[in-house]
Amino acid sequence: MKNLLRNLIVAALALAAPSLALAQATRTWVSGVGDDANPCSRTAPCKTFAGAISKTAAGGEINVLDPGGFGAVTITKSITISADGVEGGVLVSGTNGINVVNTTASDVVVLRGLDICGLNTGLSGVNFTGGGTLHLEHVRIYQFTGQGVYFAPSASGAASLVVSDSVIRNNAAGGIWVLPGAAATAKAVVRNTKLNNNFRGLRAEDGSTVVVEDTAANNNTSNGFVAYGNNNRPVDMTIERSTASMNGSVGVYSGAQSTVRISNVTATRNSTGLMSASGGAIVSFGTNNVAGNTAADGAPTSRVSTM
Repeated sequence: MKNLLRNLIVAALALAAPSLALAQATRTWVSGVGDDANPCSRTAPCKTFAGAISKTAAGGEINVLDPGGFGAVTITKSITISADGVEGGVLVSGTNGINVVNTTASDVVVLRGLDICGLNTGLSGVNFTGGGTLHLEHVRIYQFTGQGVYFAPSASGAASLVVSDSVIRNNAAGGIWVLPGAAATAKAVVRNTKLNNNFRGLRAEDGSTVVVEDTAANNNTSNGFVAYGNNNRPVDMTIERSTASMNGSVGVYSGAQSTVRISNVTATRNSTGLMSASGGAIVSFGTNNVAGNTAADGAPTSRVSTM
């Protein structure tokens, strides 16, 4: 009797093993005609990112097979969501598009090729409050009432944001806001990205180190690029080969406890081109074009020679 019971248990576990493995596949797929009751395999894809992520192992990848809207998703582990060459839509109303929460310092989240739309009622396009590293590659984020990207790591230690080859536009509160929590610091790189028609382009605060390359912050209601430190937590921002134009207030702003270094930057047709306040510094490498601003061009607080 004992042997029979043992054999039945072994058989049951053997039958269950394939489904358990499938539930945590390293690669899963979604399709516009998929079903979340499916195993998210290549031939039986899921319908939504939320349906696929529970069946994808930490460090795995969700791939978009064909065009579709795949819904909001909350991410709590290392994962890649990739829509290469197809429309990977996240269409939301009244909520965040993608939440990254409770991730640890070793976690890496990659969002590639996604089209994230808030229909002018969504909160933030990407809301990051965890730890680790977030990569945004070839994404479009628009029509949110909050930020396009709200990067506010709460875990102790340094978190990293890398935004490349992306368009973040028409967001009512701002394009990108880097705001680490009291126990955290943030490193951000924004490369070859358009931050246009938001309330402001990029704002970095409180213990942030930011590098901006080949990026445009144009036609924002308020400022283009902003650095502002609080609570004895300085901000360091470097802007290279970038443009701040037609912004309603300041093209490049350095506030309290902040240093902004500019090289090959054009600031034109803003209300004010460059502005430093409350002890903030703007250091010019002497290769910038600041002219044609409507109220004042402004000036750097210091200049250093190129080598």
